[in-house]
Amino acid sequence: MINYKTLGLSNTREMFRKAMQGGYAIPAYNFNNMEQLQAIIQGCGISKSPVILQVSSGARKYANKTLLRYMAEGAVAMSKELGYNFPIALHLDHGDSFDLCKSCIETGFSSVMIDGSHLPYEKNVETTKKVVEYAHQYDVTVEGELGVLAGIEDDVHAASSVYTHPDQVEDFVKKTNVDSLAISIGTSHGAYKFKPEQCKKNEQGVLVPPELRFDILEEVEKRIPGFPIVLHGASSVMPKYVNMINDCNGKLEDAVGIPEEQLRRAARSAVCKINIDSDGRLAFTAMIRKAFKDNPGEFDPRKYLGPAREELTQLIIYKNEKVLGSAQRA
Repeated sequence: MINYKTLGLSNTREMFRKAMQGGYAIPAYNFNNMEQLQAIIQGCGISKSPVILQVSSGARKYANKTLLRYMAEGAVAMSKELGYNFPIALHLDHGDSFDLCKSCIETGFSSVMIDGSHLPYEKNVETTKKVVEYAHQYDVTVEGELGVLAGIEDDVHAASSVYTHPDQVEDFVKKTNVDSLAISIGTSHGAYKFKPEQCKKNEQGVLVPPELRFDILEEVEKRIPGFPIVLHGASSVMPKYVNMINDCNGKLEDAVGIPEEQLRRAARSAVCKINIDSDGRLAFTAMIRKAFKDNPGEFDPRKYLGPAREELTQLIIYKNEKVLGSAQRA
């Protein structure tokens, strides 16, 4: 058993309390490799933002669970070596079973998500409660989910969204004793969050997605006042990177994300954790594609992963400062 505190990590409880008081959201960035992790630490250090390092079950398999633990420990050491001082949580994103959550807790995670949203309601309650009871023995915080997000992210697949029912949230939180709750209000996983027919076109011919269901969010806030809410699938799918990828022989047609002004609005509410994965992938991929287009003969990984890492660092600074409001909060 490796307790997260021995790795220098924090859980999310105090992070969320401060975020709700300050009217901002903690960034939750997914990573799969060393360069992405370096960029997250550098970006959050420069912008003085707390951060949640997110690992999906697919990323855990990709990186190896033992190596991943040392990477997280190294990320904390790196932040201190560079003179930064901000809280870092290590979080399991979309855990689909008690056994997976238990394994992550035992290998140093400070926070886990048990996603039972695909299960019948009572089974979701039962599974979430079981994870919470185990996790709380080790002061590990737990995120649950009500409602289903459309889209694809690693092992998470859903053809359509199922909005969260506000009349279930109070009962769910009371029965499970969960620490935070992910809800579905119209966000979606992946780079193709909306079908073209769901969007309108502005004067420039750019697709504009439908507005998030803030009425559901507001009703949830009334049912469980002061309780930490989480938004998944909250990348903006920034046109800058979509266009760069397409200009460098990529093929991303009709990729549309969540407008930044809607995310800023959510961050000022009870939403105190916002997940961002696709934007990081797009920025990283765009710079790699550009490097190969500019220099087709390049074969030194540092020459294309380095620029990708730097671009991701700048993206993270931008998100913390301009979208989530988490900069200067550490």
